[in-house]
Amino acid sequence: MKKLLIGAIVGGIILFIWQFLSWTVLNLHNNAYQYTDKQDAIMSALSSQIEKEGQYMIPGLPATATKEQHEEFMKTQAGKPWALVQYQQSRDMNMGANMIRGLIVDMLIIGFFCALISRMNALNFTAIFISSLFVGLIVFFNIPYTNHIWFKGFDLMAYFTDCLVSWGLAGIWLGWLYGKKKAKA
Repeated sequence: MKKLLIGAIVGGIILFIWQFLSWTVLNLHNNAYQYTDKQDAIMSALSSQIEKEGQYMIPGLPATATKEQHEEFMKTQAGKPWALVQYQQSRDMNMGANMIRGLIVDMLIIGFFCALISRMNALNFTAIFISSLFVGLIVFFNIPYTNHIWFKGFDLMAYFTDCLVSWGLAGIWLGWLYGKKKAKA
């Protein structure tokens, strides 16, 4: 249990530090958040037209649309521009609380991984490191890549880098921690 807690705390910090570096210092995700000098007009239009927070596909259909309406819509919209708008009514955020929650989640994630690898038969550095890289790839393919198939993201390679680097670093740490040979009594 002690090894799991130490692994989770240090591994969670490793994930957290990489996420911080990726999103701030290295700015790998900058392609997903581009600037337009028309932002004031766009925000004014959105604020006057959208009544509640949410994510909107524009143009879209109401939830009550029939199958036939969906089919017709797909035909008429083929090749035309569209937007995915995530609209928030307030930019009030508590950066400190969000960072603490992120760190706790990172520690939980690594704790779950530690619980899995502690049950491995071949508990050595290489097996743990490769397992960690596989988890990173699973994470990447499960959300960023699958979403990219349908809704082209502009920071797909940043997410790929995040998954491989963060889980690779966690794998090095956990491979060292769990792969150490036990001293014979």
